[in-house]
Amino acid sequence: MNDAHLHMVVNHFPIIGTILAIGILIAGLLNKNQSIINTAYVLFIIGAVFGILSMDTGEGAEELVEDMPSIGWKIIHEHEELAEKMALLLDALGILSLLGFYLQYKKNPKQKLVSYAILILSIASLFVIQKVGTSGGEIRHTEIRKQSNVTDNLKEDIELKE
Repeated sequence: MNDAHLHMVVNHFPIIGTILAIGILIAGLLNKNQSIINTAYVLFIIGAVFGILSMDTGEGAEELVEDMPSIGWKIIHEHEELAEKMALLLDALGILSLLGFYLQYKKNPKQKLVSYAILILSIASLFVIQKVGTSGGEIRHTEIRKQSNVTDNLKEDIELKE
C-alpha cells in the first residue's frame, strides 16, 4: 500500500466525521444530553487525528500523482493549501473537544459555553471542509472540474516545465 492509497483511506473521515459530529452535537445540545455531546467530542477528536494522518500521507500521494497527465501542479497546490487550513480547524476542534471533556469532568459551568463554541467553529469550518473535499476530488476526477480549470491547469503546467 503506497501513500496515495493510504491518503485515500484516511482522508474521508475528517470530512464525513466532522459533518456527523456537528449533527450529533446539535442533537446533544437540543436534548441537553451530555452523553450525546461527548459522542460528538469523540468524533471531533478522531477527525483531528485523521486530519493529521491525511496531511502526513498527502505529501507522498502528491509525489505519486503530480506528473500524471491532466492533473497539474496548480490543482494539487490549491488542495494542499486548503487542506492545511482544514487541518488547523480540525486540530482546534479536537483541542476544544478535549477541553469540553475536561470541563465536564470538573463540573465547570463553562462547559456549555465550550460546546457552543465548538458548534460555531465546526459549522464555520464546513466551508473549508467542502472546498478541501472538492479540490481533492478534482485531482483525479476531471469530470467534476470546470472545463476552464482543466485547460488552465494544463497550460500552466506546460509553461512551468518550459
